[in-house]
Amino acid sequence: MATFGVEGTGSYGAGLARYLRSEGHVVIEVIRPNRQARRRHGKSDPADADAAASAVLAGDATGQPKAADATVEMIRALRVARQTAIKARTQAGNAMKALVVTAPDDLRECLRELSTIALVRTCARLRPGKLVDPTTATKVALRSLALRHEALDTEAKVLEAQLTRLTAGVAPELLAVFGLGTDSAGALLVAAGDNPRRLRSEAAFAMLCGASPVEASSGKVTRHRLNRGGDREANCALYHIVMVRLRWHQPTKDYMARRTTEGKSKREIIRCLKRYVAREIYAVLRSMQLSDVAIAGQAPGEVA
Repeated sequence: MATFGVEGTGSYGAGLARYLRSEGHVVIEVIRPNRQARRRHGKSDPADADAAASAVLAGDATGQPKAADATVEMIRALRVARQTAIKARTQAGNAMKALVVTAPDDLRECLRELSTIALVRTCARLRPGKLVDPTTATKVALRSLALRHEALDTEAKVLEAQLTRLTAGVAPELLAVFGLGTDSAGALLVAAGDNPRRLRSEAAFAMLCGASPVEASSGKVTRHRLNRGGDREANCALYHIVMVRLRWHQPTKDYMARRTTEGKSKREIIRCLKRYVAREIYAVLRSMQLSDVAIAGQAPGEVA
């Protein structure tokens, strides 16, 4: 059994990684070469292959890539489709608002005060008739955008229902976490992959989600700052969980009040809470994989 170092196992190297695993080989995730080293030695496919092999042999590359062969990969694909549908729906709504601003006076006065939903419903019922003047042309454009908005809205709802079914089926324990909805659960599952046991520890999962503390001390001041790396969608999911808990979860609200009296800023407290939530989520993910080990959530504690 051979060991292969593959760069980009989540994108262009995904097909190669799947093939190698199907043949019984070990696949190691290799990060891109150091830019300074690449600048000194040049850029070519043979040089990159040598660098990947050297990283594996030296033990510098040890990461196990995502399996991408089960339900979580299905969730990832559906999330891509849903996110693009939502983005296109927003663009259609913004284009309608912009057209209303520049529309002829009589049409603008009828539509300018409407909300986005009311504007879409009204414009979808327009009957422009023949193209004879700017007013009819604007009506045609508004009706086209409104129908597109409605179609994209329907598409997004269908995808959301499918995502809800898949997420509830693969991770009901995750949805039971306070403040965690279907969208956030999907983002965290995609970050962990179909084989979350590849994550060495809860600290590694926190770093993957960009929730690990980063040293920002200077002189006599000892502090940590937010981590701006990692999976930003997973980081956003952790942030949403924290915001929900700050509004509705009394222990989290008490934690915020206590750390505020200690001199912590709101941003630093949110960083601490995201780190705690990452610890809790990791425990749930591990308990889903290792049924013989019961890992319970912990109360918010002191985190760096």
